[in-house]
Amino acid sequence: MYKYTDNTQSNFLDFNQPIGLHMNPENRWVKMADAIPWEVFEKKYSRLFKGKNGRVAKPLRLALGSLIIQTKYQYSDRELVEQLTENPYYQYFIGLPGYQEQPPIDASTLVLFRKRLKMDVIMEANEYMLDAVKEKESSDKKDDDYNNPPSGGEGNGQDTKQEQFPENKGTLMLDATCAPSNIRYPQDFSLLNEAREKLETIIICFCKTYGFSRPRMYRRIARKNYLALAKAKKRSTKKIRATIRKQLAFIRRDIGYLENFMQDGYAPTAKESTLLLTIYKTV
Repeated sequence: MYKYTDNTQSNFLDFNQPIGLHMNPENRWVKMADAIPWEVFEKKYSRLFKGKNGRVAKPLRLALGSLIIQTKYQYSDRELVEQLTENPYYQYFIGLPGYQEQPPIDASTLVLFRKRLKMDVIMEANEYMLDAVKEKESSDKKDDDYNNPPSGGEGNGQDTKQEQFPENKGTLMLDATCAPSNIRYPQDFSLLNEAREKLETIIICFCKTYGFSRPRMYRRIARKNYLALAKAKKRSTKKIRATIRKQLAFIRRDIGYLENFMQDGYAPTAKESTLLLTIYKTV
């Protein structure tokens, strides 16, 4: 069950700060919180809860904000709870009405957050934050250009001295932790399974477009063969080789169907051609 609640502060002054705590409104977490359209994600998040009974789920901003912080710094679940308890800027970012000394969530709750909010949602929120940073940098650059206009010549024909810039010194260090990495470490049989599924999709599109009868591709058998190895706790070398051999057989059959279609003069689209070239290199 999910109940929509307005957890976004209208401005920084609405965040309840206890006596003696003075937070900086120019802090990066305050600016990033204002850059994310929480209401857009709130609507998507509410669709995940179909029933109207049961315990009310945690707010979207609390869930998504916690995962963004965890992804940025690679905190463990327990360490993230400690950081959220100690850092008032984190508490503002996740939508708490004011600073509190009690932990806002339990470490076990983060497991449910990760099940409901996939990495693409975190990536989308990260894009909003990056766009806000780029917009601020461009506005600051325009202000600098306005305050420091280029000096013109004196008009007497004499060459003005070019501005001398200092030489580059030191080492530039780039921090990419703000961009969550959605990296998969595929094995041979998972790549072959993905290639087979792409080929099957292309064949189905061919048949629908040109009115062909769909050839026999043994999709269920191929999927079952892949899952038997993917879900296995122990993967022996013999079983991996057998699965790769069968997946290659399914792929070669699908490629044969497509080559027969193309020999008759039917051409794939530009996107399908790119996929086919990639698959040919893979197999």
